[in-house]
Amino acid sequence: MSSGGGSDGIWAVLVAAGRGERFGGDRPKAFANLGDRPLLAESLERLDASEWVEAIVVVAPEEWEEPCILLAEEIGAGKVQAAVAGAATRADSVRAGLAEVPGEAAVVLVHDAARPLLPDEVVERVVTGLSDGWEGAVPALPLADTVKRAEGEAVAETVDRTGLYAVQTPQAFLADALRCALAGGGDATDCAGLVEAAGGRVRLVEGDRRLLKVTTPADLLFVETLLRAER
Repeated sequence: MSSGGGSDGIWAVLVAAGRGERFGGDRPKAFANLGDRPLLAESLERLDASEWVEAIVVVAPEEWEEPCILLAEEIGAGKVQAAVAGAATRADSVRAGLAEVPGEAAVVLVHDAARPLLPDEVVERVVTGLSDGWEGAVPALPLADTVKRAEGEAVAETVDRTGLYAVQTPQAFLADALRCALAGGGDATDCAGLVEAAGGRVRLVEGDRRLLKVTTPADLLFVETLLRAER
């Protein structure tokens, strides 16, 4: 599937490869029902509608590549260029998606399909945040709750939350910086961690509380409630 997306613009890698062991069910989490359609459809449709995104690569659960393409066709997501199988780790899944992004691409946006309520304002903030010599820009929210470090069930210490943030996706990177960071191997809970480890400068921009991550069926029901309110 191709819409002739520009090779020198902004490409999105939509990571939907997780099997969702904590989520349960008889299908990958990305294909759990959010309302009357798969969870994946929501973030895919929003990325496709964004004026900031020129082309999309979907990283699918293994053997679910074709259903991803069919879903894209069903919802009219014409910016989807490919659907590729993910891997055992998140970093390897992003590597698989990045392999489909042309070398001439300037910026790569990495988003988790498990965060379906994607406001376009956040896409704008991370993309425009790449100015002034930053290699990456990530949405983040300051921690509001008290944070404690535990040893088993015992509290070991109360952590000073000053300067601590919860980081979300989508995360935007200069394409060359992301490629170099991923080429070094290794894994991290987000792409920014790999770029940071490679010496890249990563900027925090304002996140959004709607960007909840669906981990359990209860999360899915809550997101569905928010989606109904949004519409």
